[in-house]
Amino acid sequence: MSKWYNVGKLVNTHGIRGEVRIVSRTDFPEERYKKGNRLYLFLPDQKEPLEVVVETRRVHKSFDLLTFEGFHNVNEVEKLKGAIVKVPEDQLGDLEEGEYYFHEIVGCKVLLQENMEEIGTVTEVLTPGANDVWVVKPKKGKDILIPYIESVVKKVDVKEKTIIIEPLEGLF
Repeated sequence: MSKWYNVGKLVNTHGIRGEVRIVSRTDFPEERYKKGNRLYLFLPDQKEPLEVVVETRRVHKSFDLLTFEGFHNVNEVEKLKGAIVKVPEDQLGDLEEGEYYFHEIVGCKVLLQENMEEIGTVTEVLTPGANDVWVVKPKKGKDILIPYIESVVKKVDVKEKTIIIEPLEGLF
């Protein structure tokens, strides 16, 4: 049995030609939604996932708009609304040093380099632009946003689920 990774949610149809609107939760949408790639739709009322092959992808506002081979009108894709889009573990490629999948970062404990004090746990990865931002939930108080940049993130150990940081002045 394969381990599955969530890459998005099919939230709606778009137009009349079978295009669907995906809210992405994937690290690399341009790779994940490339023409010919296989995705698996987990529908609430189905036991087995539906395998689909990406035919086209384009970005519109904050959504990825996809079409799938064999689905060419709105009536065929209407029933897919609400599906969770996943890929099996064997579709995760190797990354270069210093690159991580979201699932490797979420759940990591964040420690201060100075005294190894734990400040919280990464709960989410945001991708606003130039660099990712890691959302850290402290034991109490508001979420802390950690930019994934060399001057802040000093060490990431995904096996031990720890991240050591040197915060920017004024972060705390």
